[in-house]
Amino acid sequence: KSRLFPFRCWIGELKKPEILRADLIAGITVALVLVPQSMAYAQLAGLPPYYGLYASFLPGIIAALFGSSRQLATGPVAVVSLLTASALEPIAGANPELYITYAIMLALMVGAFQIGLGLLRLGVLVNFLSHPVVGFTNAAAIIIGTSQLGKLFGVSVEKAEHTYETVFNTLVEAFSNTHLETMLMALFALGIMIALKKFLPKIPNVLTAVVITTLLSWQIGFEQMGGAVVGKIPEGLPPLAIPTLDFQTMGQLLSVTVAIALIGFMEAISIAKAMAASTRQRLDANQELVGQGLGNIFSSLSQGYAVSGSFSRSAVNISAGARTGFSAVVTGMVVGITLLWLTPLLYHLPQATLAAVIIMAVINLVKIEPI
Repeated sequence: KSRLFPFRCWIGELKKPEILRADLIAGITVALVLVPQSMAYAQLAGLPPYYGLYASFLPGIIAALFGSSRQLATGPVAVVSLLTASALEPIAGANPELYITYAIMLALMVGAFQIGLGLLRLGVLVNFLSHPVVGFTNAAAIIIGTSQLGKLFGVSVEKAEHTYETVFNTLVEAFSNTHLETMLMALFALGIMIALKKFLPKIPNVLTAVVITTLLSWQIGFEQMGGAVVGKIPEGLPPLAIPTLDFQTMGQLLSVTVAIALIGFMEAISIAKAMAASTRQRLDANQELVGQGLGNIFSSLSQGYAVSGSFSRSAVNISAGARTGFSAVVTGMVVGITLLWLTPLLYHLPQATLAAVIIMAVINLVKIEPI
């Protein structure tokens, strides 16, 4: 029974008040990082920011209930968001509605592939992927970081065929047309996050930067100055719906599906392994594949895009004292509350702050020593 319902292994432990309390605190703490981060990652995937919230609501809960790791925090992550964008831009870049449809469909494909691998007990494949795939993660981090330069300077340029061309064009454009208020806002957000991380590591730096810059943006009329803000977010939970399937496009997306499924899972399992080593819990790679696969399927059913285990948020989860998968359930509930009642508060959040959040998140992915 615990194979079908892995959460039965830990659900009884919640009778102990200290475990319940620890999971509640950890779950809320992760949600405070996840809400701004997921919106930033959705933009990275080429989607409106609130799709990140949709991908943070149900997937994390489902992945925690059906996976084998107790502390893994599942949701939008940088590498999977980047892969989603690079796959969909060539086939639907010009049509925003089609782009969203394909992103939702891609999540379903990734989920089905991961569940298939898990049921065929192919979790052992992960052992053959060298970790870290240094070249890949470094390249992804550099591409992700530089993709945000336009938002930092408040300029927009056409995407070129190669990343270095886009970066060069952005810098040329920024040289003459930088939107000063946007750049100052981005530098201010980066300054807050770097200072808090260094001097007050207990305070959630991403959340603090988001709250301060949102209030500042509202106070000074940042949008009227020409600064880009998140704007109106639809209120309410995402409707559950079966995604539209386009079989011809699904064929085109097959190779990317395999890449996202394997790389996303590799990221998730490597974090889960690191945490399991410190908590002495048993980890089952096949069960984790099923959990991540179901998370992706539920992301697709609730209008989200492909998700994976997050390195940074799992670290926050375990350091905040999470003991069971219930902390992920709490995180999902907080995201749900945000979607229901708190979205108007995010209207004035500057896009420059989200760009700063992404840059801060990927700096840690660049690793020089292993090379």
